[in-house]
Amino acid sequence: MTPFVIGLFAIPVVLVLIFLRVPIGLAMLGVGVFGSWMITGNFNPVSSQFKNLTYSTFASHSLSVVPLFLLMGQFATLGGLSSKLFNAAAAWVGHRKGGVAMAAIGASAGFGAICGSSLATAATMGQVALPELRKYGYSGALATGTVAAGGTLGILIPPSVILVIFAVLTEQNIAKLFMGAMVPGILAAVGYIIVIALYVRLQPGAGGLRERVPYGERFRQLGQTWPVMLVFLLVIGGIYAGIFTPTEAAAVGAAGTGIIAWAYRGIDRKRLIDACLATATSTAMIFLIVLGAAALNTFLALSQLPQISAAWVADQGFNPWIVLIIVLVFYMIMGCFMDSLSMILLTVPIIYPMMSVLDFGLTPDEFGIWFGIIVLIVVEVGLITPPVGMNLFIINSMAPETRLSETYRGVIPFVVSDLVRTAILVMFPPITLWLVWVLY
Repeated sequence: MTPFVIGLFAIPVVLVLIFLRVPIGLAMLGVGVFGSWMITGNFNPVSSQFKNLTYSTFASHSLSVVPLFLLMGQFATLGGLSSKLFNAAAAWVGHRKGGVAMAAIGASAGFGAICGSSLATAATMGQVALPELRKYGYSGALATGTVAAGGTLGILIPPSVILVIFAVLTEQNIAKLFMGAMVPGILAAVGYIIVIALYVRLQPGAGGLRERVPYGERFRQLGQTWPVMLVFLLVIGGIYAGIFTPTEAAAVGAAGTGIIAWAYRGIDRKRLIDACLATATSTAMIFLIVLGAAALNTFLALSQLPQISAAWVADQGFNPWIVLIIVLVFYMIMGCFMDSLSMILLTVPIIYPMMSVLDFGLTPDEFGIWFGIIVLIVVEVGLITPPVGMNLFIINSMAPETRLSETYRGVIPFVVSDLVRTAILVMFPPITLWLVWVLY
């Protein structure tokens, strides 16, 4: 077999191993090493290259952002910032139709600004919001659908671990990607709030009303959210003001949330150790997947699969928009079965070179930012798309009185909102790129 044919079989083999429950990182690592051996015919250069690959991969300064953002999310949870965000949002809109559910979306967006993980945001906000939603008579479908959808905001609103990984893979500017995600993230939250407003009017029994809170109490609750605003301004504002690099901003954010959690007595010695261990465990899992992807990408480079595929796509004269739609549908389907990080690491090294040769009327840098945000949105839609969306299972496990079929029914309107938003962002790239153009 030619190197190209060997490379062509790599992705199907990896997917088969994953569906056989082989850990994703090990699946990519094994296929990468074995494929490189098949192409070179000698294991000695492969083993030598693997030694260098391990060092070069983890010596990347950009990857140090990952454990820092994960630690920041751990400290934010211990500091009770999720409940403060929810209480403030509920105080302002809880008395309106669907207001408590809208508050859950607003709190998810706020927590996502200091967390960077979809599953962590969904799980954390589920603990805070689901009891309140049940208390005020919200149906199981609307309650679980709202919190599952709100969780996807955690990875879109910067800072985002997945955007950091995408930036490393495609050599994009992390700060520009963060800013590019800002407007789509806000549009996502607004779209979800509109869905809730329509839902409770079409099905009046789906949600109850919370008593109106006096303005004095509203402002008091809003004042409780100052730590979130402070951390967000330090991290994101510091990056765009040129005060911090993304790595330095992540360190400042982790230290800031740690101090806040300690001030609110959310941290003692045991909890600090547990937070550090949880961060180390998550980082190790992510870095194993990153190492596996690096080995697989080295093998694919030897096979010339990305280069040959990109040249073939360019020579065929395909309509770029049709190709983009096919790629996005593929990502949405695979997002139902795989987590977003694995999808990005597995597919971007092949798909990105193919897409970058097509003409969308954008510069290479603009295309990289726009395409990365679109892909991230579509992969996250897969997390709430029945029947296998991962967020749905997490939230449903936290609401045992709600049947899974109800959760499926409740999340469908949010999926429709995501599809509409994706279509708008695809048709109008300036929406994503506007803030990048303004600041850069």
